[in-house]
Amino acid sequence: MMLPTRVAGIPCLVEPTHILRVKGTHSWNAPSDIDYHGYTEVEFRVCDRRGRPAPWLERKLCDDDVMRIEQEILEYSWDDDRY
Repeated sequence: MMLPTRVAGIPCLVEPTHILRVKGTHSWNAPSDIDYHGYTEVEFRVCDRRGRPAPWLERKLCDDDVMRIEQEILEYSWDDDRY
């Protein structure tokens, strides 16, 4: 799955490589706050508009870009269990 997006204002595609969703236990006996609330991990590869890996563009990622792209991936793949 390739999603269109922008990095530093440059149009590109991102390809999710790993998505992990861990539901929280909401139990008072949870070993940590992360286990209590749950968490999500997302990893992705930045590609040019032709789908070729673009490490030069990946180096331009800022924290805001990463958060936005992770959210876009999660919204797109919410019902997709492939990852």
